[in-house]
Amino acid sequence: MKLTLFDLDHTLLSGDSDVLWCDFLMIKGVLDKKLFAPRNADMEARYKSGTVGLQEFANFYVGTLAGRTEQEWEPLRQEFLADWIVPRVSSAAIELVDKHLDAGDLVVMTTATNRFITELTAIYLSIEHLIATEPEQKKTGFTGHTTGALNMREGKVTRLKEWMKARGLRLKDCISTAYSDSINDLPLLQAVNQPVAVSPDAQLLVIAQGAGWPVMHLH
Repeated sequence: MKLTLFDLDHTLLSGDSDVLWCDFLMIKGVLDKKLFAPRNADMEARYKSGTVGLQEFANFYVGTLAGRTEQEWEPLRQEFLADWIVPRVSSAAIELVDKHLDAGDLVVMTTATNRFITELTAIYLSIEHLIATEPEQKKTGFTGHTTGALNMREGKVTRLKEWMKARGLRLKDCISTAYSDSINDLPLLQAVNQPVAVSPDAQLLVIAQGAGWPVMHLH
């Protein structure tokens, strides 16, 4: 079986979906821009450098959902997809995903961003399988916390293996390819047969060049 894994932010998407979601909510007046914008910029910078704490990162962005239910968020989520996400997905990214789908690969989007924000993007790209950070929900709505293992750094490999085991599959039995831009995804890239660096950050570019990995740009 051929397994193909796609990171989302700065890989298939030109931008970071968590950061874009926050920018969107600030424009819509849901978040106070004066208070939130500096925190958002700091979190993005520390994520890119690989220095942010995993739980701190996850709770910061999942916290934007707190206090509302899925149904209450849905109109904004649909607007976010149409106006902020779709324009940032290039034709080259769509063509690459379609190439793997048409070849019969088992295609999975694996992202540190939470499922509620990213599942519509996966649907838009015709990617059936999504592994994402899971936001906690109760009857009153999102709690602002995560549940289960975070889908970040080494957690992406852990979550992938758990996902495959539940389907009677093993990573070592697959011909596997992974696409990502980030040093945060180094564990995932090292776990597959064919790692591909997509518009890699400075740290990942050095590693990719040293290891002879393909480097490509989709945007």
